[in-house]
Amino acid sequence: MATNDIKDLRERTGAGILDCKKALAESGGDIDKAVDWLRAKGIASAAKKAGREATEGTVHAYIHAGGKIGVLVEVNSETDFVALTPAFKQLVADIAMHIAASGPEYLDRESVPADAIAKERAVQVAKTIEEGKPAAIAEKIVDGRMGKYYEQVCLLEQKFVKDDSKTIKDLLTDAVAKIGENIRVRRFTRFVLGEGLEKKSNDFAAEVAAQAGQK
Repeated sequence: MATNDIKDLRERTGAGILDCKKALAESGGDIDKAVDWLRAKGIASAAKKAGREATEGTVHAYIHAGGKIGVLVEVNSETDFVALTPAFKQLVADIAMHIAASGPEYLDRESVPADAIAKERAVQVAKTIEEGKPAAIAEKIVDGRMGKYYEQVCLLEQKFVKDDSKTIKDLLTDAVAKIGENIRVRRFTRFVLGEGLEKKSNDFAAEVAAQAGQK
């Protein structure tokens, strides 16, 4: 087992020497697989930190596509010291870029309004019935499709655009394990140039036409 591999793995994960040695042994010396192994191990330590207050951090602005898309995102850490580190700043920049590219509607499942969930579930139930699926398994099919829906609209469940082997939640878990503080995305807003203007214009035109027809 090469010393350089252990050093590289420590730099990438923040794990201890013994954990890195074991991870490399378990993964046959494959560093990427060792990172995954340590991530699974690090989830426990990250979960312990998840309950701690994170009231510092930063609000980051990201502009994309020549000013056509803009993102504001607030990411919290426990201390201002961590918020100023290059690792934290890069994490925030990556999350903002992901939001610009993927257009999530909500932060997580808990943020999705009940009426939006009911509407989507009704669509999936109708689709399942139309496909002639047996009633006995229809509910499970709909549950599975709702899972896909959450993966599409919830930021934390989306596949990271720079590495689709992990979700944004995985990205945060990795950062918590490496940085050693609780880190969370609190809120975000995504702006698209001209979004909604065409609909308002059409609605106004329809209203004018309707008023003209009444005269």
